[in-house]
Amino acid sequence: MIGPQGENIGVVSIEEANRIAREADLDLVEVAPNADPPVCRVMDFGKFIYERTKKEREARKAQTKIEIKEIRLRPKTNEHHRALKVRDARRWLEDGMKVKVRIRFRGREITYPEIALEDLKAVAEDLSDIAVVEQAPALEGRTMLMVLAPGKQAKKKDKEKEKEKEAVTR
Repeated sequence: MIGPQGENIGVVSIEEANRIAREADLDLVEVAPNADPPVCRVMDFGKFIYERTKKEREARKAQTKIEIKEIRLRPKTNEHHRALKVRDARRWLEDGMKVKVRIRFRGREITYPEIALEDLKAVAEDLSDIAVVEQAPALEGRTMLMVLAPGKQAKKKDKEKEKEKEAVTR
């Protein structure tokens, strides 16, 4: 048994443990039921539950949700239009988001998947300074997909942005 101040009381009977908890005006909580003998603790159970939920809430806030953005192209997409899409993808990658590049085939375009593969490789090459290919180009039905994730440089920029925000809030 563990006492109200966290001290180790030792092995006591259930009646004795209940008496100690009543005298301290606290609850007797079984902490480790599988131990031999089971370990109990004298504590304020309501306060314990409150603090645990508070910690869980803080942990959820600290989690970062990874957002996936998508750019859609076609095998006939010209260089200028692809450059605009790549510029958007660069901005998203710098913000720490993943980017899914999708090339959609229509009609008989599906017979020339190598054209789409070249386009995807060109996009990956353009963004190679800030992104890594997380999922290699793969044909799924009438689309060819590739997923890019922020690289090491983008993560460093994210940390710098966070430090700037903290400096501004102080």
